[in-house]
Amino acid sequence: MEKSSLNNYNSFNKNGQIQSPRTRQTTISFSNDTLDQQSEHSNRENNTDNLLGGAHQVSEDVNEFIGVISAIDDKSSGLPEIPDFVKSFSEIIESKIKRYNSNGRFGKIEEDDLFFMESVRRISKLTNVLSEFSSDTNINSSLDQTSVALQHAMVFLEEEFRALLEDSRNDQSSDPQNFHKFSSFNSKNQQEHSDRCSIQREPDSGDSDDYPAYSPEALTKLREIATTMISAGYETECCQVYYLSRRNAIRNQMMKLEREVILNMDDVVKMPWEVLETEISRWINMVKTWSEIIFPGEKRLGESVFSDYPQIRQGLLSNIVRTVVIQLLDFSEATAMAKRSAEKLFKYLDMYEALQNLIPAISGESFSDDLMAEVSEAADRIGESAVSIFCDLENSIKSDAARTPVPGGAVHPLTRYVMNYLKYACEYKDTLEKVFTKQTELDKNYINIPAVSNNLSTQDLERESESPHNLDTVVHTTPFAIQVVTLMDLLDANLGRKANLYKDPSLRNVFLMNNGRYILQKVKGSNEIRQVMGDTWCRRRSTVVRMYHKNYQRETWNRVLQCLNHDGLLINGKANKPLLKERFKIFTTIFEEIHRTQSTWVVSDEQLQSELRISISAVVIPAYRSFVGRFKQYLDSGKQADKYIKYQPEDIESLIEGLFEGNTTSMGRRKT
Repeated sequence: MEKSSLNNYNSFNKNGQIQSPRTRQTTISFSNDTLDQQSEHSNRENNTDNLLGGAHQVSEDVNEFIGVISAIDDKSSGLPEIPDFVKSFSEIIESKIKRYNSNGRFGKIEEDDLFFMESVRRISKLTNVLSEFSSDTNINSSLDQTSVALQHAMVFLEEEFRALLEDSRNDQSSDPQNFHKFSSFNSKNQQEHSDRCSIQREPDSGDSDDYPAYSPEALTKLREIATTMISAGYETECCQVYYLSRRNAIRNQMMKLEREVILNMDDVVKMPWEVLETEISRWINMVKTWSEIIFPGEKRLGESVFSDYPQIRQGLLSNIVRTVVIQLLDFSEATAMAKRSAEKLFKYLDMYEALQNLIPAISGESFSDDLMAEVSEAADRIGESAVSIFCDLENSIKSDAARTPVPGGAVHPLTRYVMNYLKYACEYKDTLEKVFTKQTELDKNYINIPAVSNNLSTQDLERESESPHNLDTVVHTTPFAIQVVTLMDLLDANLGRKANLYKDPSLRNVFLMNNGRYILQKVKGSNEIRQVMGDTWCRRRSTVVRMYHKNYQRETWNRVLQCLNHDGLLINGKANKPLLKERFKIFTTIFEEIHRTQSTWVVSDEQLQSELRISISAVVIPAYRSFVGRFKQYLDSGKQADKYIKYQPEDIESLIEGLFEGNTTSMGRRKT
């Protein structure tokens, strides 16, 4: 459009200025003095209404003016003198800012605020349009006025933006008492068992949608200010305020909750485990709070404030998240570098799970793939440490070469340690499956499955393939399941060597029976480890334990039963009294020796103890009762009979009930 087009739209007044088609009143040329006077008497409603109405009229005139000069194609042709309402419009905005600064009424009257925000956006457009005619010296004065007014408006909005973001009245989460309900995690740090490290449990339920707790009105104002500043070319200032405010808000929350971990890598690597364990628990709680509450909340806030600018929102959220995540990963990296030991496994697995849960929290369009890759790599390194610790259990079993047998054939401490370790490790079965599978993918040779002989005192097994640990008994031959089977094989081989420390074959079988039963009960008592080993393994383990039981009975009580053999005691219906007396004497001697010895042996499993006693009684008592009943009559009555028949069947049964208690029991005699 040429200059003539501008003339067609507007007429010139007598001073040569562009005149709007509307009839203009000189009284709406607002000076600073007039506006200040109006501010001092704001309670006068009529004057306020007139002022607001006049300001709206000027704003509409400016809008029309912007449309007209925007349509000019030849910007080099310049403009006639700028109309007075352009200056008035700049003064209106300047005066409005002064009023807001003096009485703090921004955000109190919605109509005023909406008009002000629209005016700022309009003067931004006016400044941009006028700058296209910057070669025209006639407009320099007007351009300077609009530019200054715009700059002052941006400074004001920047401060209001910051105040809204940091206003504790709008963000209830600044109160740690309010925020605590969103992040109250169980800190169950007591040891559930002496063989297991403390495990951090799931967080209590909390409404994470309440963070950050800005009111709908505050969110609307934040969105309006952000949109105005960005559209006016002040994107950098807007984003900087938002980034710093939200970053500081996150830091403050963590400090108020005493969950901020401020440790460098050297501190972590050198830290005693007792201290590091506490720091890990705090770190896990922090990751859960951020991944389940803060990150989703920050994402919702960004989507609300920068709804019209998705790329800006994505960049801001990515930067905020990266700042936090890098701090988390630094601690994780340092922990992975610390010296590894068996008791650290469960905390490492907790850390791995926390990092795995962090990935979906920071996934999506708002966050970079590089950041998620860094989290994933950190989780892999923690997982690698966990795998290494778990596999080190092999060396612990192999190196346990005690030279002294456990008194009484009781369950060996190594058995308790390994089985409790496996029991609690299998509570992390899904996690361990992931880390073992991942490590297998990274290094096909990482998991070394040694060829372990299934040494279960297999002289009583028909063939080695009957061992309950063969892989064909395991339901799923995953890398983790194979590792568990390997550890079981190593444990059995170690127990076989420890059994050979007992000179008494009977005690050797009691030792293997005790440990085998303990292993079986631990597997049956844990759904997780039973899922790994399978029902077939349990049945075959039960068979092996019963075999030890039979071996014990054969080694111990066959000698007793041989004394009660009837052969050779009656010849042509007459008793061989010397041989009969000798048999009774030998029985008493052998039984008392067995009782004296085996009452000190230990069978701590009550069911197994009962089964042993019942099986012994079922074999010995009927044979002894039959022997006494048949041959007592051939002995001389009275004291001579008591001399050879020291115990009645009831006495024997009572004494059997005292076996395997771990204490020496006096040999009593029931009087007939």
